[in-house]
Amino acid sequence: MAGAGEPAGRVPTDGRCFAYVFPCRWEDHCKIGFSNDPLSRIGALHRRWFEFFDLERGRLVEAESTRDARDLELELRGGLGEHKAPAPLAIAAAAGGHTEWFRGAEAELSARVAALRLRGYRVHPLEGWLRAALVERADRLHEWTLAQLPVEELDGLAGQTGAQRRVRDVLDACVALQIPLEARLPPAVLAWHQRACRG
Repeated sequence: MAGAGEPAGRVPTDGRCFAYVFPCRWEDHCKIGFSNDPLSRIGALHRRWFEFFDLERGRLVEAESTRDARDLELELRGGLGEHKAPAPLAIAAAAGGHTEWFRGAEAELSARVAALRLRGYRVHPLEGWLRAALVERADRLHEWTLAQLPVEELDGLAGQTGAQRRVRDVLDACVALQIPLEARLPPAVLAWHQRACRG
């Protein structure tokens, strides 16, 4: 979706609620919803969300309350019945993300988001907001990765267990959003991830 975002600086990521537009990477197909934690929400929809969704085209509209975010979601998708589409098969069923999918509505949604900005709502580019949220959480990567992958078990692991896939997805998301990992991971975990990326 086109449009200017917030000026450079700190992106507010905590204690707020947002209406969101998560466009798929490969076509004009998107999910509209609301969440107080868009990073967790997009991650629940698809484990490789940073590859599946087009983060450059996505937008978050910052709301004044959860109720306001719900109203903004309804406003964004109102009257788009002819554009309703099934959720992609790759979307996690457990995430409850099989409604509010739309196809062929990108131009209309861009105009609606722009109108909300003119009304005074803060509109955040999805990629920039998610990167800021990941950076804020990245200080916990050292302890979290060790809890998921004990160092003594890392030799020769190729990323086959659920825990290994979970860690790989989180670290790959950081790489995709250009968040350096070298100073944030134990050396053994960093070496494991580098081997997994090469494999």
